[in-house]
Amino acid sequence: MSKIWVKKPLSAYEADMKKSELKKVLGKWSLTAIGVGAIIGGGIFVLTGTGAYYHAGPALAISFIIAGIACVFAALCYAEFASIIPVEGSAYAYAYGTVGEIFAWAMGWCLILEYAMASMAVSVSWSGYFTKFLKIFGVHLPGYLTSDPSSYTGDGFSMNLPAFILVLLITALLVKGTKEAAGANNLIVLMKTSAVIFVIIAGVYIIFSNTDLYNAVDGVKNWKPFIPDQVNIRNSEGDMVSAYGIKGIISGAAAIFFAYIGFDAVSTQAGEAINPKKDVPFAIIVSLLVCTALYICVSLVLTGMMHYTDFNPEGKYPDAIKAPVAYAFEIAGKHWASNVVTIAATVGLISVVMVMMMGQSRIFIGMAKDGLIPRFFGELHPKTRTPYKGIILLGVVVAFIAAFTPISTLADMTSFGTLFAFTLVCIAVWVMRKKEPNLIRPFKVPAYKIVVALGVFINVYLIFNLSAHALELSAVWLFLGGLVYFLYGKSNSKLNNPEKYKEID
Repeated sequence: MSKIWVKKPLSAYEADMKKSELKKVLGKWSLTAIGVGAIIGGGIFVLTGTGAYYHAGPALAISFIIAGIACVFAALCYAEFASIIPVEGSAYAYAYGTVGEIFAWAMGWCLILEYAMASMAVSVSWSGYFTKFLKIFGVHLPGYLTSDPSSYTGDGFSMNLPAFILVLLITALLVKGTKEAAGANNLIVLMKTSAVIFVIIAGVYIIFSNTDLYNAVDGVKNWKPFIPDQVNIRNSEGDMVSAYGIKGIISGAAAIFFAYIGFDAVSTQAGEAINPKKDVPFAIIVSLLVCTALYICVSLVLTGMMHYTDFNPEGKYPDAIKAPVAYAFEIAGKHWASNVVTIAATVGLISVVMVMMMGQSRIFIGMAKDGLIPRFFGELHPKTRTPYKGIILLGVVVAFIAAFTPISTLADMTSFGTLFAFTLVCIAVWVMRKKEPNLIRPFKVPAYKIVVALGVFINVYLIFNLSAHALELSAVWLFLGGLVYFLYGKSNSKLNNPEKYKEID
């Protein structure tokens, strides 16, 4: 059993970097755009509705602050590791070099869950905006082609066809090449960042110029009470759960956590960064700070324009939870603004799915290179130098699950994978500081003992505030991961079985 604790030496990472066939095409602003591209969208366009209705009400802004604080601790730890081990694989690579193979496997397995579920959740939300986009031009898709079976109210077969098609199209783009995907992402990020700023400015104007929403004496009516009393409501799985109050704010922070995984996606692209030791830490921290501020502003504007109870999928506006920002403007009577948001979100969410799937494929490369999963997942296309086989398999799986699964389940499972990864990265920084105190660190976590302790505590606390259903599914995923490791990964690991790879390498 001692072999499961074997650590990958830093010299092996240096050799991997020298042998890497990935193209070095990403500068610090392209990396920052990848982070912003992943962060903006997931929280603003997808989870603001579910977070407000199922968890925190107007206090969703506090949930974003709590989640952002938890992310800051993890982001600092990510930045230190990215400056030491600038290779594809993200937290998986960091764990392998510090804690050991079994933890690295658990990390990689949870990152697979994180990125795959995030791709699915965002593609489902994109479908909601795309359906509304078509309605602008008088095109109405039938419900059985835009709903998963659990949310379809009619009889017979149903699937989310737009989400299915989107994932397959993005898969084709990612196979074509990283430079092309990054160029498309930069353009989309510029567009949707402008749209988010528009939402904030237009939303503030609507709230403070509308006497039905605001007056000098009462303030913003939809914010009262800002922290609603704790009550029991029926969640998307049909179970009665506690919502609102302080507990709702905390569970809201846990549920929306996947909205922040964009800076994790930056670290997965280190193998294609031009100057990874400097540019990756820069991109991680800048993208997180910018997007946290935007999240807080948008959540305040959204719950100011639209009462949080109106996001009820069984209420007066059943589609509002799928496209919350656009419907908030629609209900406020600003149809033109709703159309602007709908168009921007329809385009903008594409980059989120693209970055998530791109990051996922790079996790595959790292794990395949170490022998923990079949080499198939890390094979590069002879011309585009992308891991095309892994991307295609991933795209097919993501497309089918997104077409038949509700968004809330996908979001909560994504949050589990993210929180688990963040916790282990914080621990790994402490381990590395103790075991390798003299290692050159271009970026160092300030007051690392305090940062690590707070990072671990907050992330673990948020894990236990996820829905019981999500925790059960995640436990099953971890159990399956353990089986795969002991049945395949351990016996095929390069570090544990070097003789198997002498002829291949």
